[in-house]
Amino acid sequence: MKKKALFLDRDGTINVEKNYLYKIEEFVFRDGIFDLAKAFLERGYLIFVVTNQSGIARGFYSENDYLYLTAWMVEQFSMQGIEIRKVYHCPHYPEKDGFCGCRKPEPGMLLEAIREFDLDPGQCVVIGDSDRDLEAGRKAGITRLYKVKQTGKIDWKDVIIY
Repeated sequence: MKKKALFLDRDGTINVEKNYLYKIEEFVFRDGIFDLAKAFLERGYLIFVVTNQSGIARGFYSENDYLYLTAWMVEQFSMQGIEIRKVYHCPHYPEKDGFCGCRKPEPGMLLEAIREFDLDPGQCVVIGDSDRDLEAGRKAGITRLYKVKQTGKIDWKDVIIY
C-alpha cells in the first residue's frame, strides 16, 4: 500500500526567511511549525523537507555548512517527537549550473521521494511559502498544495488533513 506524505519547504515555511541562511544562530523556527508537523505525523504522514539551496552554487556557504545546519534542524524536530524522514535539497543555481530538474519549480526532489518511499501523490501535501513550491507539487501530481504567509503563526487547522 502506498504511503502519504507531507512535503515542507524550509526557508519561509519551517524557519523565518533569511537570505542564504546557513548558521544555526540565525535559524528561527516559524511559530506553529512543530504543531503542524505533529498533526500530520499523528495522521500517518511521513514528513519530508524539500529545499532549494542555491547559496551552495553561488559560494555563499559550503555543502558541509548546509549539512551541518540541516542535521541540527532535523534534531530539533526529533526533540519535539517529530521524525523528518529525509531532507532533499537542490544546490544548483541556474545561471551558473544551467537547468536542473531538481530545483523548484521543477518536481525532481518530490519525484525522487515518491519513488524512494513508495508514496501516493494523491495522498500527499505540499506546504511552502512561494508559488514555485506549489508548482513543483503540481508537476509531481500532488493536488493538495498550501501556501503559507511569510509572517505570523502557521496554524495546521488551516490545512485540511485526513
